[in-house]
Amino acid sequence: MNRSYAEVAARAGHRCEYCHAPEAIFNFPFEVEHIDPTSRLGSDESDNRALACRSCNLFKSDQIAGFDEVTQGEVRLFHPRRDRWEEHFAIDTDGATIFGFTPIARVTIELLRLNADSQVHARKSWARLGLFP
Repeated sequence: MNRSYAEVAARAGHRCEYCHAPEAIFNFPFEVEHIDPTSRLGSDESDNRALACRSCNLFKSDQIAGFDEVTQGEVRLFHPRRDRWEEHFAIDTDGATIFGFTPIARVTIELLRLNADSQVHARKSWARLGLFP
């Protein structure tokens, strides 16, 4: 396990800092990831670490930006240390679909596939259990 797991997980409230999946529902700890990847010269300091579920971490990989169809420009991904989730994202009335208010949110939703069928289905189950949102 990552040596900084306990600190990062506590700060994140044991939720993925991108999709807000509850760690408690999984049978293994979430991953500590570098928000700005070290492969792109991101630091290894605490403020560059985030708790991520396996899905978000895999799809994010070393990406830091993506193309926003609305603004027709490159936009950075959501940054859990600099951005407030509630200022960019919301949960739709179905209790499972994440939608974005901002270009940052739209790009993050698209690149991390936050609304893939499997993700939405899982969130509906978590909501029935009172674990989401």
